[in-house]
Amino acid sequence: MATFGNLSDRLADTFRNLRTKGKLSPADVDGTVREIRRALLDADVALDVVKDFTGKVRERALGDEVNKALNPAQQVVQIVNEELIAILGGEARRINFAKKPPTIIMLAGLQGAGKTTLAGKLAKWLAKDNHTPLLVAADLQRPNAVQQLQVVGGQAGVAVYAPEPGNGVGNPVKVAKDSIKWAIDKQYDVVIVDTAGRLGVDADMMKQAADIRKAVQPDEVLFVIDAMIGQDAVATAKAFQEGVDFTGVVLTKLDGDARGGAALSVASVTGRPIIFASTGESLDDFEPFYPDRMASRILDLGDILTLIEQAQGAFDEEEAAKVAEKFRTDTFTLEDFLGQMQQLRGAGSIKKMIGMLPGMGAMKEQLNNFDEREIVRTEAIIQSMTKAERQNPKLLNGSRRVRIARGSGMTVTDVNQLVQRFEQAAKMMKTVARGGVPNIPGMGPVPGAGFGGGRGKQLPAKKKGSKSGNPAKRAVENAALASGEKVGAGSAETAPKGSGFGLGGRAGLPEGAPSEQELETLQKFLRR
Repeated sequence: MATFGNLSDRLADTFRNLRTKGKLSPADVDGTVREIRRALLDADVALDVVKDFTGKVRERALGDEVNKALNPAQQVVQIVNEELIAILGGEARRINFAKKPPTIIMLAGLQGAGKTTLAGKLAKWLAKDNHTPLLVAADLQRPNAVQQLQVVGGQAGVAVYAPEPGNGVGNPVKVAKDSIKWAIDKQYDVVIVDTAGRLGVDADMMKQAADIRKAVQPDEVLFVIDAMIGQDAVATAKAFQEGVDFTGVVLTKLDGDARGGAALSVASVTGRPIIFASTGESLDDFEPFYPDRMASRILDLGDILTLIEQAQGAFDEEEAAKVAEKFRTDTFTLEDFLGQMQQLRGAGSIKKMIGMLPGMGAMKEQLNNFDEREIVRTEAIIQSMTKAERQNPKLLNGSRRVRIARGSGMTVTDVNQLVQRFEQAAKMMKTVARGGVPNIPGMGPVPGAGFGGGRGKQLPAKKKGSKSGNPAKRAVENAALASGEKVGAGSAETAPKGSGFGLGGRAGLPEGAPSEQELETLQKFLRR
């Protein structure tokens, strides 16, 4: 969510300073509210909205709900989150479908806001939900607007009604009106009318949009606004509300790097909800707008619900169950690995998905440096293998790896690293599937990871034993515990002498302790 990146960083710094205080004084609250006000103004949020927002935050932060809280700083973050949800529109709203099809949706907005591309995104999103949308080319003013809509419709796999060539030729009001009859005859249940825009608000554009609205009587009029437009967003929204009126807002270009805070003002100033958000150039970069989830993203609290929804839409549950069984039985192959990666790519941008996790704002640099093309390169390596090699990586000798590297345009080192990572991942997932704790290379066991290895399966009770860092001493103390002896401070005297790591004699060591040869090997390894 690059558009709100600067605002998110500023708010995170403010709350980080707040968390160092055990109790908040009025001065602390005033200082926090002052920083929030500056952050919002720097992000181009409208002044009236900022005043109202910070006033409510201050009033609640000085109230009993914070003074009596066990963690006052966390309570202030919660208050800011709730007020941020309120200025974003409160509860999410979906499209109001007509009781008798077709449902008519009219798009309005300035030229360059992304209406035509958004029409294709909306149509594709509706088609996934088992609707049959029809795109209507009623923008006959902008050069090649009709052709662009036809291309977008083809990419989305939906029909386009375009009886006029455009480029200044044709009557947009007649086209929009005729499209309704066409949709009824052809049994399309949603009609999306793409209207003309201008570089700025003018009387001609408003009249044409108002005439189209009057002619088709739409169920929804969506105002499409560029999230990077700046303070002019509020003035433009007010002008469209007065000239045409609209029932909902769609934010586009939320993947941009501008301040974008003016988009936060639109719902509050116009009283109209934000219904959709466009988050990229692909036709799949489109999602319903949830004020609570957007507020969580801005405050770097994550958006787990959207992440789960994207994963559920991309992954087949039956296939996932088969893969889990393959992990458990140690039959997971590179063929399965390839299928999993392709499903992961189908879920959308991996960088964006990782960014939905809580606290990822602090890892912005690492996320920016993440190269999603690595997955494409990995696919190329696996696809250059024969089916037998994918099923059994042990067949990959030196000559085969050279052939695979040449076929994929990669190096032998890349092939070796892929095979190594695959073996590590398969071993780790096998451990998880059997109820163990994964041992991540370079990190050891994952702390606090209690995985259940099956229905009703209980993890073994934690064994009591010595916690000494000295291996020899630990072995002696464990042996003493096993025989029922009390292990105390004096037991250190019984520890066998050895090297600086406590590696040495075998007297008193329990069954299964390392041999002298194994200890010598360990010492050599530690000296590297």
